[in-house]
Order: sequence, then structure tokens, then C-alpha cells
Amino acid sequence: MSAQTGPPAPALPATLLRSRRLVEPALRKAVQELHPAPRLIASHAFGWCDEDGTPTDDPGSKGIRQALAVLGAEAVGAAGEVAVPAAVAIELVHTFSLVHDDIMDGDERRRHRASSWKAFGTGPAVLAGDALFALAVRTLAEVPGERGGEALRQLSVTLGELVHGQADDLQFETRPWTGPGAVDLAEYRAMADRKTGSLLASAMTLGAVLAGASPEAVAALSRAMRQWGVAFQGLDDLLGIWGDPRTTGKPVHSDLLRRKKTLPVLAAMSLDPAVGPRLAGLLGEAGPAGEDGARRAAELVEAAGGREYALREARRLLDAARAELCAAPLAPAAVDELVALSQALLRHAG
Repeated sequence: MSAQTGPPAPALPATLLRSRRLVEPALRKAVQELHPAPRLIASHAFGWCDEDGTPTDDPGSKGIRQALAVLGAEAVGAAGEVAVPAAVAIELVHTFSLVHDDIMDGDERRRHRASSWKAFGTGPAVLAGDALFALAVRTLAEVPGERGGEALRQLSVTLGELVHGQADDLQFETRPWTGPGAVDLAEYRAMADRKTGSLLASAMTLGAVLAGASPEAVAALSRAMRQWGVAFQGLDDLLGIWGDPRTTGKPVHSDLLRRKKTLPVLAAMSLDPAVGPRLAGLLGEAGPAGEDGARRAAELVEAAGGREYALREARRLLDAARAELCAAPLAPAAVDELVALSQALLRHAG
């Protein structure tokens, strides 16, 4: 076994560990069916091996989405095992999206190691992402009966939303910081809802669909998880500026170094109009590049209230999601696990 490439990972909530033990054997079995070349890249992306194929004790991702699939089934009174195909499919889609996102964003690091395109080349990484996408579709297509067909339909809708959200995010990078055409908070929220909210909602509702849930229960779970998605996109934006590199695996101020239009920055500009031109001077293409400019931008964003706004907004959305879950006819134990999980993740980012 090779040594971990980052610091020891914090203990995962019991919900995540439980779902990982349930889902990972099926996930590994599915990936094993890929062509050897994309299989190696996929296994590396999941954290199961080094670039040369040597098995690693890297824990990989937290597995939030697979846990949501399991809890989606349990929330409507079924056993978590029913949701395993949904959990596998959603993990495949999530990893495919990360592999392709890193290529589009030029990110060289992911979870304390070289990203897929950096380790194996752009072409092979694109192909591996495509292979994961196709495998996700096949995983649900092989579920027999109407429930499998409905799950596959829902996944196809989610994939369309993911592409829409990612396209918006990419276009944000070319738009001005101030004046006509500048990105506003409403546009950011719509992007986050499609890019992050849709996948979290799909994770939970796919598990519920495979469990035979009613349309009303599926709709309630979807609404709650879309709230989660926008909240956690904002929390991820916080980590992209102020996160500890030992935890994130990326440099401090990484999103500012890339001049990304994230929630804390957009909120700061909305809260204090005088900050906009100053941030545009630091983060615009003509502005000072490098760590000093990013540090000054981070200080401006925090002083204007952007950091606190993002945390406050995340808490508001998670409270709204909890109210949605508690009002729906769902299993109380699963709802309690979801609420506890959201609070644990909020503490991690805040």
C-alpha cells in the first residue's frame, strides 16, 4: 500500500461510512468492466490507486452523493440496498464531471494528487470521463422494470442540467466584473442550482425512485436537495478562497488566482458597490496576477461581508431544506441522518 498523498483525512460521519461500505463493492465491480486504459484513470480518480496502478489507502471522496441515494431509499421506508444501482450511477456521473471540469478549468490538482488530465494526458482523461458517463447510463438501464426506466429518465434530465450549469459557469469567466453584462447573484444561484443542486437532488431521488416512492415524496426530496446544492456550492466557494490547503489539496486563494466569479466575491460586490471596481482591478485580466493580488482581493471580499454572506446563505438554505424534509411524509430516522450530515458538512466549511 502506498502512503497517502495528503494529510490524514478527518473522520467521516457514520452515515458516509455506512453508505460507502454498502456501495463501494458494486462501484468497484462496475469500474472493473471498463477498458484497461480508462479503468486505470477512473480508479486513480476515485482514489483507489496511484498513477502506476499501485493500490493506495487514499480515502478518495467523502461519498456524499452515494449516501444521499441510500438515504433516499431509506427515507421512503425501503432498505438502503435497493438504492445501490442509483448510488453507483451517481458516483460515476459525479466523477466523470470532475474529470472533465478539471480539464476545462485547467486544475492540475485534485484531492492532494495530480488531476486526471495532468497525470495521464488530456485525451485519455476525456475518454475516461466519457467511459464513466456511459457506464452510469448502463448501470441504470440494467435495472429491470418501470422503476429502472424512470430512474434513467431522471438521470438524463440531470445530465442536461449539469451541462447547462457548467456552460453558465464557463461563460461567467468571460463576462465583465462590473457594468453591463456583469454576473449578478440571481444568475449565480441559477448556475449553482443546475451545476450542483441538480446532482444532489438526482442522487436522493434516484434512490427513492428505485424504492418505489410516491411522486409527492420524490418532489419533496428533490426540493430539499436543490437547497442543499446551492448551499454547498457556496460553501465550496468559501473553501476555494479561505480553505486550508492541507484539507482542500489546492493553494489558498485558488479561486481568486483563477479569477473565478464565486459567491463571496459577487456578494461583496453587491453589498458594497465601491468594492466592485477595486476587485475588478485586482481580478480582471489587466489586474495584478499572483498571490499578492489574490490576498488583497480576499481581504476586500471579507471586509465587505462576502465571506459572512456566503455562510449565512448556506445556513438559511440548509434550514429551508430541513423544514422541507420534516414537513414531508418521510422516515424520521433518515431525516435525522440528513440533518446531522448537513450540519457536519457546514462545520467543515465554516
